[in-house]
Amino acid sequence: MAADPPAASPGALAVAPAGSLLARLVGLAVLWIAVALLAAGLMLAHLFRAHVERTFDARLRDHMAELVALADTDAAGRLRLKRPSVDPNFARPLSGWYWQIADATGRIERSRSLWDQDLAVPAAGPSPRLVVLAGPQGQSLRALVRAVELPDTPAPFGFVVAGPQEEIENAVQALVWVLAVALVVLGLGLVGAVVGQVGVGLGPLRRLRRAVAAVRAGRVARVDGAYPAEVAPLADEINALLAHDAEVVMRARTQAGDLAHALKTPLAVLANEAAGLPPERAALVRGQADLMRRHIDRHLSRARAAASHSVLGARCAVGPVGAALVRTLGALHRDRAIAIAVDGLDGLVFCGDRHDLEEMLGNLMDNACKWGRTQVRVAGRRVARPDGDRLELTVEDDGPGIPEQAVAEVLVRGRRLDESVPGSGLGLAIVGDLAALYRGGVALRRSELGGLAAVLDLPAAPSPSSSGIRSTSTMRPEPR
Repeated sequence: MAADPPAASPGALAVAPAGSLLARLVGLAVLWIAVALLAAGLMLAHLFRAHVERTFDARLRDHMAELVALADTDAAGRLRLKRPSVDPNFARPLSGWYWQIADATGRIERSRSLWDQDLAVPAAGPSPRLVVLAGPQGQSLRALVRAVELPDTPAPFGFVVAGPQEEIENAVQALVWVLAVALVVLGLGLVGAVVGQVGVGLGPLRRLRRAVAAVRAGRVARVDGAYPAEVAPLADEINALLAHDAEVVMRARTQAGDLAHALKTPLAVLANEAAGLPPERAALVRGQADLMRRHIDRHLSRARAAASHSVLGARCAVGPVGAALVRTLGALHRDRAIAIAVDGLDGLVFCGDRHDLEEMLGNLMDNACKWGRTQVRVAGRRVARPDGDRLELTVEDDGPGIPEQAVAEVLVRGRRLDESVPGSGLGLAIVGDLAALYRGGVALRRSELGGLAAVLDLPAAPSPSSSGIRSTSTMRPEPR
């Protein structure tokens, strides 16, 4: 078959219907990616907070070790520092970094950053302990408290070093924003990659769908092309089904033809034998034989059409069928000099079997030629409808027409309105039955020519590149 059309882009795949396989696969992948990235983000934020807290606590321990090393007492036993702390935050008022030392009598030495305020410190022990304190301005402080015994002192001193917890929160918050942006970008990239991967993975199914659509439209007879190992069995089964349907249709046509030949001969024998019967009985036998023949013709046509109309890929151009019927009916009605005009059939394509179209259009044109006085007009057009394009084939004549009250009888029961005209009276009924199998129909109305106009509604198929007859033609049978 022809080269496959290019695959749809990821942008086009993103607007797939909610119930499609693509939407399900991408939806599950998006859900998994969202859960995984959310869990990863929470874990990374937790790990980073733990790291920042460890770094902050190590800083507190360093300041505590420095403070203990600088602490000393004078001759009166009062606490003093050998020198100020190296960290300038302890010298800046209300900086958030503070230290405080209290002796057993309640006398307190504090950092300059505390100004003239004290920290409410819980009881300290010989081992360092992390606590949360309220700062001078009500801010939350993370503090390290410890009881230390200095040389030549009767009781231990309570040491406190505190820093603002806000530094931890600010560092974590800054990382969370950067991490959120990075994870969102990563998530979008992963979703795009999943959409592209799923789109490429489903590409063979889209190719198979287009191939089946080409078979249904009649452009090809089978599904061809190389498919992956998972899709190739499906393509083979579709081809096997197409071959089986074609075989069933051929068998049905053969059996229908055999049945028609098998029944027509006995009916003809009965009709001939009726000639030797009394007139009343002969008329009865001939009438019943004719009725049986009409029913056989009608039901054989329906059976053949029912077997063929649903076959994928059935299609035929209307133009060549119309041209062949013009030639056939022109020769058949040559003695009546009926002018048959054909207009607009060029480029029209019927989505169905050619034999069915020949029978439907042929019946309508034959009826028009039988009842028309001087002219028959056949016109066609393609009509766009929400449920698909349709063909409207109109056959008109300038004959007497049909009364409105008799339309239902000729379409449904096939009753003959005039026994003087040859025929079985089932032509319009057969046309209606066949059109109904193609979800169409036939409507009767008054023609502009003065007679009957029969409008045949059938499904349309894509037009072929070339046509079989001219868009407008007129044929007048030659007189004998």
